[in-house]
Amino acid sequence: MELLCNEGCTPTSVQRSYLDSNLLNDNRVLERLLKLEDHYIPRCDYFKIVQKEIKPHMRKLVVTWMFEVCEEQRCEDDVFPLAVNLLDRFLSVVSIRKTQLQLLGTSCMFLSSKLKETIPLTAEKLVIYTDNSVGLEELLNWEVLVLNKLRWDIAAIVPNDFLEYLLSRIKLPECVDADYIRKHTHTYIALCCTDFLFSNLNPPSMIAAAAICATFHGLRFQFGSLCPSKYELIQMITEITGVDEDCLIECQQRMEEVIRVSLENNLNSEQNKLSLKQQQQQQPLTPTDIQDVHF
Repeated sequence: MELLCNEGCTPTSVQRSYLDSNLLNDNRVLERLLKLEDHYIPRCDYFKIVQKEIKPHMRKLVVTWMFEVCEEQRCEDDVFPLAVNLLDRFLSVVSIRKTQLQLLGTSCMFLSSKLKETIPLTAEKLVIYTDNSVGLEELLNWEVLVLNKLRWDIAAIVPNDFLEYLLSRIKLPECVDADYIRKHTHTYIALCCTDFLFSNLNPPSMIAAAAICATFHGLRFQFGSLCPSKYELIQMITEITGVDEDCLIECQQRMEEVIRVSLENNLNSEQNKLSLKQQQQQQPLTPTDIQDVHF
């Protein structure tokens, strides 16, 4: 049996609404997003002005941990960018100790999941991910604290909010799967959230546009002339969003550099793990003098 709204009735399936073509094709919605996005950009100097103990590298460690939790729990694509936005905006107004940074990140994930997910993350599960360094009552208290400091304005505009409006206005080649574009674009956006500069120097619409350009740049090697050229794509996006063309190109280049460095770090990490594993396998499990005995 299926519901009339075409939602499956399987208890284990996650229900999602269909995209509304009327909203996607209405330029007023996109214009409203572009008008409001600057309101949710955190201040770029909070490490110097507001925070006394928190440093950029500490933020990167916690944000990377948040990304891993969201990945393992298969959260909606919007959860992680929104959680990072809440974290940065809170740090822009409240000075905290470095021992409280993971607690803040956990609280932001908790709020973001509640707002964006059909089946949100539970507080008990998030406490487990912190190795019980965060108490359940403490997490619930900080949830209220974050809401109060952000004046309950947590439905922030993030790069993911622009993707469908941009993709619906870009003429995609028939050979290109739109879901493939979405998947890779979401990956670019998520990795950019770990970099503090992207959160403060570029508005969400710029990050979304640069992520789409970077995704198509990779597709061009696969589909060749079937994909729009770099110049054509940039022209289309600048006409849609009104972003500066030079700023868009610079943002895309910086984004590709972040991806390259991330891939190199992951490769080096995997090689180090493999080398360590090989060394452990080569180490004898019995004393050398016993191994040298020939029967």
